Amino acid sequence: MALLASFSLGAGEVAASGDPTLPAEVAGRAIIVDGDSLHVGGHTIRLHGIDAPEKRQSCRRPETGSWACGRAATGFLESLADRGEARCEVRGKDRYGRLLAVCSVGETDFGAALVEHGYAVAHRRYSEAYASEEDAARAQKVGIWAGPFVRPDRWRRGERLPGAAAETSGAVSADCRIKGNVSKSGRIYHLPGSADYARTRIDPARGERWFCTVAEAEAAGWRAPRR
Repeated sequence: MALLASFSLGAGEVAASGDPTLPAEVAGRAIIVDGDSLHVGGHTIRLHGIDAPEKRQSCRRPETGSWACGRAATGFLESLADRGEARCEVRGKDRYGRLLAVCSVGETDFGAALVEHGYAVAHRRYSEAYASEEDAARAQKVGIWAGPFVRPDRWRRGERLPGAAAETSGAVSADCRIKGNVSKSGRIYHLPGSADYARTRIDPARGERWFCTVAEAEAAGWRAPRR
């Protein structure tokens, strides 16, 4: 009789090794659910080794105050998925029936990119896979590390930043879909529906980013297109 080994991964995750019913790999265009969940090849997948802010979660920056970090994480993952077909190496299955997997497009590991750019934390208690990326993001104060935030697992248990309810009352533009582009013309933001929005691609390696509001974009040094 075959033995099935299981081990806890946290955030409601339990991976099973040696399960013959699990695919070794799935591939296809990724449909993003939130900052660490997606649909690929007919499967619902939870990214292994990371934890991203929940969609409704807010974080805080000293210079601009509250920002929708959960929506920003979702938007960042969407920008990665837009690059091509995703390939996911399956590590197990969680208690909700989702596959636990390491997913990538080309050489870009979704989990590594999310943690490196401050859109997710490493699940150090269960995996050291992205510890170095988290150390770098924390040192550079990028993304969620720019100010105080509640770790996603604690947020799911009801913990909130002091004053969070008052801070989230401001308007949020298009679910943090404002694109902060960097070009030879400078730092320019593009609103959903504008002339160049669809063809603009966000590359965090060039200092580009997503914004939730026009005020946030302008406070960070971006401007509207002149034409």
